[in-house]
Amino acid sequence: MAVPRGDREPGSYYVGVDVGTGSVRAALVDQRGTLVAFADQPVNQWEPQFNHHEQSSEDIWAACCVVTKKVVQGINLNRIRGLGFDATCSLVVLDKEFRPLPVNHEGDPHRNIIMWLDHRAISQVHRINETKHSVLQYVGGVMSVEMQAPKLLWLKENLRETCWDKAGHFFDLPDFLSWKATGVPARSLCSLVCKWTYSAEKGWDDSFWKVIGLEDLIANNYNKIGNKVLPPGASLGSGLTPEAAKDLGLPAGIAVAASLIDAHAGGLGVIGADVRGHGLACEGQPVTSRLAVICGTSSCHMGISKNPIFVPGVWGPYFSAMVPGFWLNEGGQSVTGKLIDHMVQGHAVFPELQAKATARCQSVYAYLNSHLDLIKKTQPVGFLTVDLHVWPDFHGNRSPLADLTLKGMVSNSQSLLEALSDFFFGLFWATPAACGGSQASGNQDQSCVCNLHHSL
Repeated sequence: MAVPRGDREPGSYYVGVDVGTGSVRAALVDQRGTLVAFADQPVNQWEPQFNHHEQSSEDIWAACCVVTKKVVQGINLNRIRGLGFDATCSLVVLDKEFRPLPVNHEGDPHRNIIMWLDHRAISQVHRINETKHSVLQYVGGVMSVEMQAPKLLWLKENLRETCWDKAGHFFDLPDFLSWKATGVPARSLCSLVCKWTYSAEKGWDDSFWKVIGLEDLIANNYNKIGNKVLPPGASLGSGLTPEAAKDLGLPAGIAVAASLIDAHAGGLGVIGADVRGHGLACEGQPVTSRLAVICGTSSCHMGISKNPIFVPGVWGPYFSAMVPGFWLNEGGQSVTGKLIDHMVQGHAVFPELQAKATARCQSVYAYLNSHLDLIKKTQPVGFLTVDLHVWPDFHGNRSPLADLTLKGMVSNSQSLLEALSDFFFGLFWATPAACGGSQASGNQDQSCVCNLHHSL
């Protein structure tokens, strides 16, 4: 976040808002980066049909207001200097007056967000990839169905009258939040470069939008998808508007930063972390030797380099999308965190597990981890997976195969009834291990995983 000169004096505070898949979190930090307060608030999701995942921008903004008010309780508001947002790379659709438009066949305008994990645009992304357009080399050669171009094409082909023809603005969710706070419809390089095929060096490529059938977005200098683009952290307009300040419980006029995608906010923090004194291999090494592992509903492996590196099936290289002046490559896998939930909650012993955890006043996951700690005292916990194998592509493979048609698998050579409990704990251990083991990084020189950022 851009910090005005003179605002690093003791007693200054900054508010960060993180919008994840299932909840909104806010943190209040001081001028040294020390966490002072934290709050979270769940947000609604809709799945009206298979592969369709939707949210509401009004719901999310309301949740942002709840958590920001909580974290500044008891704080002298005059000492708050700035505000920043990160969020999932979901698609927000508004009309010409910035009112929500429906992204669903039911015509419900409240549900105006196509979530990042939505896979409705499979036909559209196949056709986009068949063009072999040159912009695709910057997404590993194969565009993901989770990016914005196929979702936009789906809206044009399926909701022409109720959505597409009325649309005035298409935002990535992080940029929607910064617009909502400032009234400035600028876009962040982070979102546009990583999810919209924008080039930090050349801008939009007219030929791409024409060849995929979205030439109407070129009109008015790309006004609907962004013609003012700023680097992440740049100060927006005159800061927080009076209306947004009232909503959020913050002072009007404080600096508001151009946004980041949630995983990239975590990546920036990890890549730039001060690792001195922790005995890590990357201490004293350039930041290009680091690999950031961002664990949340999905998992992302991020590395930066001074020169562009093109790796089939790995997103990027993206210039200045996360760290200014560096190229970013991103490997990862979709819904890995959600897969762990699915494996645990869908297992036959889950009701028994839930009862035991409740009896100990623990969460299910705290109970599982404590049980694994006990197992480790008698044998390496990895032995639980000797006869258990997990292929984690339950929502397709993001990288390095870039194949959305792949499915997951669990294979166990023992009878489930013979060792149900061991199988369950092994599954809990094996699933995240498989998710991490299947990732790929674009930078073959990465040598240090220096931290984990949890954005659950």
